[in-house]
Amino acid sequence: MQRLRAFLIMLVLAPFAVPLATERAAAQKGEPIEVDLLIVGGTLVDGSGAKPRAGDVGIRGDRIAFVGAATNARLRVKRAIDASGLIVAPGFVDPHTHTAEYLGTDRRANINYLMQGVTTVITGNDGGGTTRTGELLARWQQGGLGTNAALLVGHGAVRREVLGPGDVQPSPEQLEQMKALVKRALDEGALGLSSGLFYVPGQFSKTEEVIELARVAAAAGGVYDTHQRDESNYSIGVLASIEEAIRIGREAKIPVNISHIKMLGPDVWGKSADAVRIIRSALKEGVQVTCDQYPYTASGSGLTASLLPPWAQAGPREEQLARLKDAGVRPRLASEMEANLKRRGGPESLLLTSANSPYLGKTLGAIANERGKPPVETAIELIAESWEGRGGGLSVASFNMNEKDIALLMKQDFVMTGSDGSAGHPRLYGAYPRKLREYVYKQKVVSLQRFVQASSAQPAATFRIKDRGQIREGFFADIAVFDPKTIAGRSTYEKPTELAVGMRFVVVNGALAVENGKPTNALAGRPLRRSQ
Repeated sequence: MQRLRAFLIMLVLAPFAVPLATERAAAQKGEPIEVDLLIVGGTLVDGSGAKPRAGDVGIRGDRIAFVGAATNARLRVKRAIDASGLIVAPGFVDPHTHTAEYLGTDRRANINYLMQGVTTVITGNDGGGTTRTGELLARWQQGGLGTNAALLVGHGAVRREVLGPGDVQPSPEQLEQMKALVKRALDEGALGLSSGLFYVPGQFSKTEEVIELARVAAAAGGVYDTHQRDESNYSIGVLASIEEAIRIGREAKIPVNISHIKMLGPDVWGKSADAVRIIRSALKEGVQVTCDQYPYTASGSGLTASLLPPWAQAGPREEQLARLKDAGVRPRLASEMEANLKRRGGPESLLLTSANSPYLGKTLGAIANERGKPPVETAIELIAESWEGRGGGLSVASFNMNEKDIALLMKQDFVMTGSDGSAGHPRLYGAYPRKLREYVYKQKVVSLQRFVQASSAQPAATFRIKDRGQIREGFFADIAVFDPKTIAGRSTYEKPTELAVGMRFVVVNGALAVENGKPTNALAGRPLRRSQ
């Protein structure tokens, strides 16, 4: 029935026309505007922050050619989609993903993101990724992508390449090598510099080192994205960590985005109001500061990063493993890990999420009970076992955030939507639909138009991605069409790979990537370079 309605609409609209700014010459001659695809009858939320309104969208090639009332226009339409009862929005731009880990594999269609309405992903966050930006972008270009994808160059990757994983400081010559790597990555198309100052080896760096590298990114027109040094009270504390990020932006003269902003652990719950005050003061001063946030009370990380102190993570894997087994080191190690476990909310707050682990879906507390050992000792054993098995460590979901902090931060106009999607956590498959269902429609924490703006136009502008993130004539045709009644994330901590529902159509660069709620496996996405 829907296809029949769409066909009839196409026939009705074909005789009508209205001139477009880009086709004034043709319009003056009375020629109709050619449209490959017309999305008609929906409620338009265009990404600008404007209220929802009735509106139709015409696409020709990879661009939006028409926005307005199609019944008052003269269009020649090849195909029409009936969007009655549906929301028509710009495709979402995710500022924080870990898609570089799999986009070059058979998952390059990126269906888990497309089914959320995400049409552009940014990756290389948390200081990770590769320093070989050009090589990766070229592979994506050759292999094809389901979504658009852009890269950040990781401070941790740069540091590891020049200095290794140890707790060392760069010589002047080594710092120049690091700066050269950042410059090359930006020249090859990276959007900016990312850091993971909580992780090894980024946590061994001093603020001044990061400022020097951020200046290189700033000179090339890039941005600075950071997993800040402390989201709890591990080291300098979350508020001082936010101030450090702002200092880097101020002194390097570069826009700063604080990734996945949160108050992590009971010791810092309620400090979100102070964080907002600090950021608003910086904005008033003229520092460009934004944040992104995922809509879950559990963070996602590694068991090692969550519990092992920095000094125990320094150096090659063999050295780290030797420390875990050193009886002389064990008392200090256990004491500091006990404190970190408390910060995380205790052993029942850490859920193992690694797909290939026999402990998938079990908490650290449950595993400790099975083994008949204290949680910290169990954690040490689990980390050592994963390393000896040549694995990359164990992933965890850490239930240590407070709903009041989440809501307060979400309401701020400098906070965008992001997934930080990682294997084993439901956010990889459900962040955007969950925010819509839970925080827009159910709790009404933010309006629909603010959600769309925070998920599209704002991240596109923040990361300087041109002509995307809004439904505007001349912009690239990245569009998400969803049912407000059924849109929802189905992924859970027990079943984290369940695809979201309610996304009816998704268009990427003018091509249908999701049609009637099902992925088409089209590879219409493109690698996006800073120069674009």
